[in-house]
Amino acid sequence: MEGEITGEVELADQIFGIEPNLPVLQQAVVAQLANRRQGTAKTKLRGEVRGGGRKPYRQKGTGRARQGSIRAAQWVGGGVIFGPQPRCYRQRLNKKMRRLALKSALSLKQASGRILVMDSLAMEEIKTRRFVRMMDRLGVDGTALIITEGGQSNLELSARNVPGVRTGRVNTLNVHDIMKHDRFVMTRAALEQIQEVYA
Repeated sequence: MEGEITGEVELADQIFGIEPNLPVLQQAVVAQLANRRQGTAKTKLRGEVRGGGRKPYRQKGTGRARQGSIRAAQWVGGGVIFGPQPRCYRQRLNKKMRRLALKSALSLKQASGRILVMDSLAMEEIKTRRFVRMMDRLGVDGTALIITEGGQSNLELSARNVPGVRTGRVNTLNVHDIMKHDRFVMTRAALEQIQEVYA
């Protein structure tokens, strides 16, 4: 946490050293973003808006275009044609594709030298200023995803107001967060859990 190099760690090649599958990676990100959508956008059709039960004027003899309702789409206050209706945007990926996408994302980060492994990230108190100072010592500028083994509530609370920094645990690791952030920071314990689950 002082920014000093204390040693080296071996990364599993089957997780951090594979040839990235970019089509699967892109499909996983699109699916994750699609699954966040609520799908509750709704416009009213001409049968759902209020009013318009009477023919506005007679069919012939006025010189105007024939009209059957003042709630047709061309009228102000009328219904909307082909507007959004409630729907499900959910996309499903099988387990092999999800795992391949996660390994591809981690391999891309490793190939670009964007992974940082920490001995520990334990903080005695909730202090955002101390957290920012620690990130400066580590040389982490820009956005960063910090993954811990869990139980690091002081760290999570200290980092929650820092722009561009997101904390998570091993069981919440996902492709979108990995690709969205510039740096991938994790503890040694979190790395062991990742390699145990995905190796």
